[in-house]
Amino acid sequence: MSKQAFQICFLFKRIFKLRVAEPPEEIEQLFDQFSENGTMSVDNLLKFMIYYQKEETAKKEDAQEIFNSLRHLNIFQRKGLHFDAFFRYLYGDHNLPIPNKVHHDMDFPLAHYFLYTGHNSYLTGNQLSSDSSSKPIIKALRRGVRVIELDLWPNSQKNDVEVCHGGTLTAPVDLNKCLHAIRDHAFDASEYPVVITFEDHLPPNLQDKVAKMVAKTFGTMLYRPESENLEEFPSPNSLKRKILISTKPPKEYLQTQDSKGKGNAQMLKTSSKKEVAQTERLYSRTGSDTIDEQGQVDEGELIEEEDEENAVPEYRNLIAIHATKLKDGLAKVLGSDQSKAKRLSMSEQQLENAIYIHGSEIVRFTQRNLLRIYPKGTRILSTNYDPHVGWGHGAQMVAFNMQGTGKYLWIMQGMFRANGGCGYVKKPEFLLKNGLQSDVFDPNEPWHVQTHLKVKIYQGEGWHLDFGRTAFDQCSPPDFFIKLGIAGVPADTYKREKSRVVVDQWAPVWNEEFTFPLTVPELAVLRIEVFDYDQAKTNDFAGQTCLPVSELKSGIRAVPLHDEKGDQYRHTRLLMRLQFD
Repeated sequence: MSKQAFQICFLFKRIFKLRVAEPPEEIEQLFDQFSENGTMSVDNLLKFMIYYQKEETAKKEDAQEIFNSLRHLNIFQRKGLHFDAFFRYLYGDHNLPIPNKVHHDMDFPLAHYFLYTGHNSYLTGNQLSSDSSSKPIIKALRRGVRVIELDLWPNSQKNDVEVCHGGTLTAPVDLNKCLHAIRDHAFDASEYPVVITFEDHLPPNLQDKVAKMVAKTFGTMLYRPESENLEEFPSPNSLKRKILISTKPPKEYLQTQDSKGKGNAQMLKTSSKKEVAQTERLYSRTGSDTIDEQGQVDEGELIEEEDEENAVPEYRNLIAIHATKLKDGLAKVLGSDQSKAKRLSMSEQQLENAIYIHGSEIVRFTQRNLLRIYPKGTRILSTNYDPHVGWGHGAQMVAFNMQGTGKYLWIMQGMFRANGGCGYVKKPEFLLKNGLQSDVFDPNEPWHVQTHLKVKIYQGEGWHLDFGRTAFDQCSPPDFFIKLGIAGVPADTYKREKSRVVVDQWAPVWNEEFTFPLTVPELAVLRIEVFDYDQAKTNDFAGQTCLPVSELKSGIRAVPLHDEKGDQYRHTRLLMRLQFD
């Protein structure tokens, strides 16, 4: 057993043993129950998987694969698994809490799925002064994001197209770089279609140039619908490895944004970058990510979708997902002709205001059409918002700033770990039910409890391998504790539970159980965060994960943790038991 030494006041050293957590007694009893004479055969393991882990479809080949994965361990015995090998299996990648393969029916129209959607996908940081680059696009695609947004603007000479956040100090990036990044990485994480949303601020001659660039870059990857009047969108299966273009040709938007943008740009040009940085630091110190909204207009309030006849034919023919107008009022849009599938965009604030009057109509609209929700324009620090407001009303494209951190981004990442992480999650059937007004789902209703999720946290391991010796405390090993909670409809979003603090241990043992009653488990996400307790200052972050409740496997599971960006740690994970009653 190794040791760690910590310097105290430059005079003394404290020596701590690196202890290995002992397996829980409950797991030892399970091994005895399913093994014979201290050894677990392939058949014994299969019985454990079926009867305790509730993997009813497991086959002998699956158990044999687990055996084969453990052969490299010195604790493996040819005749079967001894307890130590069985315990390593429980902590391993063959025992994860959710399926890692696509298993939803992918033959329904696109409107029947939630899509992993990015906002201003080219930005590296804040919405005001960060750089534009193709790198965030590549990162997003590698995470499984399926909807990429690009803002298209004329360059200063008005003879080419660049991608940037107009009216700000954000530096532009060449459109060709972005298109090539999408072409080369669109299907790194998923073979299901990628939608590119163009926020179009271009005159006709540059629209024509974009059309040629898109056609040349994507070639046969580009999906071109046979008709503009699709009654419903194609299915993800029929669009595998295809690129779809969605845009909002905006004559009126251009005029409004041009005058507004010039004013903003002039204001920003007269401000030094030092002043901008000071402003950003002020927002960070106050914990606010918004600016004074008086005189500020959300993106959605500026947009009045213009008929696409204003677009040049070559450009218009690229569009697979057509936008609809907002200028006639939301009620008219929601009740408009349903013979043509379309897309509508709303800001988070617009949605929150609209659901009080038009909640049922919005859910009905999303049963055939696509609804995109985007962050309000005052989120200059690229923070995000509660995605469940959109999901609970059927919105397929809840657009997020993927370059940030925080609980809402973690919830978004957690939801899209479902269905093998392919970027498409089938909507629950209750969001597709089209009957009387009373039959339409309302996430704010006090629904009856459908099930109870019981979560037992046994222990954790791996921090000493993924973190430095003094990453948490200068004078001792960390003091870990866990926070757990549910994100979902309002009735399911409880105050988070908290475990006890385990003092001075890199391999903490909790053996604590928590219960969460759920009214709408289909939309619920289990939130888990680990911290190092610090009495004198803010607790240190030590890992997090979010998991879609509808995908959780019963039984004892290894739960990998992720960093603040959402990247999985190589070694750090929890051992948990999950049960539904």
